[in-house]
Amino acid sequence: MDYLPIFADLKQRPVLVVGGGEVAARKIDLLLRAGAQVRIVAQALSPELEQREHAREVSWLAQAFLPEQLDDVFLVIAATDDAALNAEVFEQANQRFVMANVVDDQPKCSFIFPSIVDRSPIVVAISSSGKAPVLARMLREKLETLLPTSLGQMADIAGRWRERVKTQFSSMRARRRFWEQAFSGRFASLASAGKLAQAEQALQEQLESAEGIAQNGNVTLVGAGPGDAGLLTLRGLQVMQQADVVLYDYLVSDDVLDLVRRDADKICVGKRAGGHSVSQEETNRLLVELALQGKKVVRLKGGDPFIFGRGGEELQAVKAAGIPFQVVPGVTAAAGATAYAGIPLTHRDYAQSVMFVTGHCRSDDNGVQWETLAKGKQTLAIYMGTLKAAEISQQLIAHGRAATTPVAVIGRGTRADQQVLTGTLDNLEHLAQQAPAPALLVIGEVVALHQQLAWFGHHPETDGTQRPSVVNLA
Repeated sequence: MDYLPIFADLKQRPVLVVGGGEVAARKIDLLLRAGAQVRIVAQALSPELEQREHAREVSWLAQAFLPEQLDDVFLVIAATDDAALNAEVFEQANQRFVMANVVDDQPKCSFIFPSIVDRSPIVVAISSSGKAPVLARMLREKLETLLPTSLGQMADIAGRWRERVKTQFSSMRARRRFWEQAFSGRFASLASAGKLAQAEQALQEQLESAEGIAQNGNVTLVGAGPGDAGLLTLRGLQVMQQADVVLYDYLVSDDVLDLVRRDADKICVGKRAGGHSVSQEETNRLLVELALQGKKVVRLKGGDPFIFGRGGEELQAVKAAGIPFQVVPGVTAAAGATAYAGIPLTHRDYAQSVMFVTGHCRSDDNGVQWETLAKGKQTLAIYMGTLKAAEISQQLIAHGRAATTPVAVIGRGTRADQQVLTGTLDNLEHLAQQAPAPALLVIGEVVALHQQLAWFGHHPETDGTQRPSVVNLA
């Protein structure tokens, strides 16, 4: 982070503003709303500031800036059109360890003003660290339309009720559950309608009937997608933000994990060939044990939990224990990685069907239908197939698929360091050895469209200074 986002208490604190024009007036308006004691240094005041000075809302300290004016202030803002004066204010403030803001001069700011959505006491601040203020303003405008004006009233009521709720529930988890229910239930609806007395009555009724709120745990199976956090579903994000504990696997990207609620426990239960692995039985046991403790448990799985993710096995264990559960689907790797590689899974000129296949079967499974897999005019998307790439290539060719069939190995699909290695079926093993994990194998004529439709990442023909994401070994 370029700046640490903090909220400053300015009530009755002196703040110096150097400048008396319209820009200074806008900053002073914010300072006064926060309760600051505003002192102004300026040769002249704008009509608006003259009125504020006449009403004794601000103090016009002097016409000329002197360094000693900074000795007993909390913050200083320089808002003049004199660059040399602004720089002097900044330097003098730095020497005194006073935080300073020079308007529209980001390098000379030890703090900056964010774009603000004000639903006091709920305040949302958006900052681009001074790099794209117009973008920050546009985001603020979107949030203004999404956040109801009643949020502030709800927060005020919640503040008055905090001690009563704390007395009723001894654990933090139980209190959080109470407020989650309140802010998404009848209390919120009544407050939004301006029926504040009835909203408080709804809180009282909820408090009286909330004895069992914290006792019932549950499990939610969430598909995290193939890597890019932007592919996580809105429902998945909402559930992750409500979780007490998250069990995740190695395929879940760091960007997605960063979206988990900060105070939730995170437990890795991943399986990795040749490395540390948690058995499926242990994962099942953890899901049940944690839910029986009354926790909201999220099982976060790469891709989609019901496509080669063992999600069904885990929910069978949860169901047998009598624990409530739900499923949030995710973008599976075959759909996400191929789309980011510019490879359509179907195309009426090349493939009328697509098959999702796993290269990692149970040890006692020897019933692979190679004749079906080797048919033409179809696309094979093979998960966890890199270790068996040689066998897959040999068997498909032996059962009739042409050795020259286009193939791609997509490593770390949808992530910033995605690599797409293309070639033909007879060199699939070599491609798989070169690809970073996790990798998806794609076999079929549609792979040839990659050269036309690739759009994600760097390509040799457009940026010779970057490591190419596309390597053709045909």
